[in-house]
Amino acid sequence: MSMSSSVRVLNVTHVLPDQNRAALYSPSPQLPLPDDDGIMKLTFMDSQFVGMVMPMRRLFLYEGPGVPPFPYLVGSLRSSLATVLAIFFPLAGKLTYSPSAGDVVVDCSPAAVSPGVKFVEAEYAGSIDDMRSVASGGGDEGDRDALMELGPELDARQLPAPVIAVQVTRPAVGSGRAVVVAVAIHHAVADGHSVWQFMRAWTAVARAEEGSEAMARLVPPTFDRTVIRYPEADKLASKILRAIAPALPVVRSPSSCSPPDRSRRSFLIHADEIQSVKQHIRTQTETAVAEQLDTPPSTYVAVSSLVWTSIVRAKSRAPHLAVAGDAYCYFFVAVDYRRRRLGPLQVNERYFGNCVVPCVATAAARDLCGDAGLGLARAATAIRDAIRAQPEDPVRAMESWLDSTLALPKERFTFAGSSNRFMAYETDFGWGAPSRVELVSLFATELVLLLGAEDGGVQVTVTLDPEHMEGFAANLLRLRPAGSRARERGIVGGP
Repeated sequence: MSMSSSVRVLNVTHVLPDQNRAALYSPSPQLPLPDDDGIMKLTFMDSQFVGMVMPMRRLFLYEGPGVPPFPYLVGSLRSSLATVLAIFFPLAGKLTYSPSAGDVVVDCSPAAVSPGVKFVEAEYAGSIDDMRSVASGGGDEGDRDALMELGPELDARQLPAPVIAVQVTRPAVGSGRAVVVAVAIHHAVADGHSVWQFMRAWTAVARAEEGSEAMARLVPPTFDRTVIRYPEADKLASKILRAIAPALPVVRSPSSCSPPDRSRRSFLIHADEIQSVKQHIRTQTETAVAEQLDTPPSTYVAVSSLVWTSIVRAKSRAPHLAVAGDAYCYFFVAVDYRRRRLGPLQVNERYFGNCVVPCVATAAARDLCGDAGLGLARAATAIRDAIRAQPEDPVRAMESWLDSTLALPKERFTFAGSSNRFMAYETDFGWGAPSRVELVSLFATELVLLLGAEDGGVQVTVTLDPEHMEGFAANLLRLRPAGSRARERGIVGGP
């Protein structure tokens, strides 16, 4: 049974939630769902992601003598996954269309859960070094295909569809120990905060079962959707579904799911470089922009500004002009309303689901392409102002987003996802930290993903049109401080 010339499937099993084992870790492993039939409704914040048929894939590469033999490792992951699925029970369900309600829900009934979560054991036709190169996201088209295949398939083009799948891949060549643990999760059931909440719980259970630490009791997540109950919210959710998936239960036709021709690379920006970017922003904002900053720019704003200006510069100087100087460019930012705690919305950190609202920063290309420091300041001001301008009522924020983005030119639109707050390199199943973490997603043609890295650094993964990638990399390096230690992850040096 094969997936491609480089990755072949060894075995496929399905994991069921283990309520008995979960009771050892959490006093309430299976929280009551809103519906007695095991149906969990999506909120309007969830609905915006129903049309995203490409799942969020997270790939973790572990290598070295601490990695257990493959059969033992598989058994440990399956056992701990069964435990944590009982605590995060909706992940064991199916994303389902309800014709009577005209709505998409998560079906957690026994019939939906009984097939189990797909768990794939696979083998990569190469060595540890080959896997590391593929995981970096660089290389030729074949490497990019193999990178996708290191993550499990999660077909959500038609409902009902699973919401999570796991794949564990070993190298076929060499005697050294290495494994890629990959998790695919549908964005309609979880935002980045929720995914990492799940990953922290899974690794904690795995470490406890390995005997690496005392069996700490886990604080269970909450799935209570009533905390995001606003007037007109249901109406807005229906409007979103009609716009993004008008032919439910078919979400997307197969012909519309072919991935675009895109280059993908990951870069590591060190803490001292981030501080330098922040200083450029502060200095230029207070002098050239003539605005006093009430607070220093955050790491998220600083890195996003660096990446956005580098993208716009590359596109403005590409052989086929993609951005003219007088054109406006747009940068998507997902605002986490858990952290805002505004108005009636009181969502704590345990909330599992989507609690983000998109907003858009806008700036003229010539402002972003000017003097390096000034361009950074203009970008930072636009991103900061867009985040702050979000209204207290997220329904109004979402309506504004829907109305404003329909007419925006896609060739000047950059999506940003994930966050440097997510410390992916702390994902330890009991074998130590991963040597490499990659986020793989194709939900936008121009995409920026951030992750927290070692020693205060930030890992940036960028997906761009191939003709813009080299220009982007050159601009990113040019805007860094002189004598920078920064390097491109997996292309020059490594982690």
